Amino acid sequence: MRDLPVVGVTMGDPAGIGAEIVVEGYPEIAGMADVVVVGDASVVRAAVACCDSSLSVEPIDDVADASFAADAISVLDLDRVDDLEYGVIRQDYGAASLAYVERAIELANAGTIDAITTAPIHKQATRLAGSEHAGHTGLLAARTDTDVYSMMLVHEDLRVSHVSTHVPLREACDLVTTAAVLDTIRVTDEGLRRLGVEDPTIAVAGLNPHASDGGLLGDEEADEIEPAVERARAEGIDAYGPEPPDTVYPQAAGGAADCVVSMYHDQGHIPIKVLGFADAAVSGVNVTLGLPIVRTSVDHGTAFDIAGTCQADPTSLIDAVEIAVRAAR
Repeated sequence: MRDLPVVGVTMGDPAGIGAEIVVEGYPEIAGMADVVVVGDASVVRAAVACCDSSLSVEPIDDVADASFAADAISVLDLDRVDDLEYGVIRQDYGAASLAYVERAIELANAGTIDAITTAPIHKQATRLAGSEHAGHTGLLAARTDTDVYSMMLVHEDLRVSHVSTHVPLREACDLVTTAAVLDTIRVTDEGLRRLGVEDPTIAVAGLNPHASDGGLLGDEEADEIEPAVERARAEGIDAYGPEPPDTVYPQAAGGAADCVVSMYHDQGHIPIKVLGFADAAVSGVNVTLGLPIVRTSVDHGTAFDIAGTCQADPTSLIDAVEIAVRAAR
């Protein structure tokens, strides 16, 4: 008898590669979790045909109706797509992808599913559909009444969390405050423990080159980041820094720290993607820290340029479900 967590996988933008990576990755993820796809059965069927898969598609109206079979994908069918057109930005596709996420959040909040793993949405499409959020993370926080949260990216031994993400760089610098850095250190420590990391060590990156080089290149390190690290250490968190951004990531990847707190989006994303996107297999996982529910995601976009060709690699999705299972347990 199976005793596995139930993971709701949202299908992502219908015009992208979400359904294809679900189909390609299903044989592996079905072995580690009871998987229900939240999306459109017609789009998943199109992906099955595109990938020449032997899987069947099982439309359901309720998670309780899912068979969780190894040869059939259970799809909680929201029936939002009337016609499928790959590789295009459409308002109705943005609305559909938001509806999939909203339903998954409802299921997770109710305890019907144990975790959410999201396939990629397209931010321009969701903005056309009226979303006020730049991506998944803000929506998840709003629907779970979460004030303090952070994005953590994972690739093998390197983990990176963020003080800010989808804001212009000029604004990101202003968001480096003692309170924000301390909140990120706290949720990072909590999230690592939830993932099974005992007594985590957290490195904190500086904002400026060379972590300001003793104040020669800026004052954010001394005024904002150092006080946050000192307060975190006073609370019993094993944190250190601020460290020079150009050296802290390879050091952490080599085992010096369990996670690096990054000050802004690209500072944290670039080292993860240099490692995870270095070969044909696209890997890396996005974990939302601080939520009362478990949410992981692929660390790539909708790949409109190859959607409908079944060329997308499912590695990131497989890794995301694996981490969701670990956190749910």
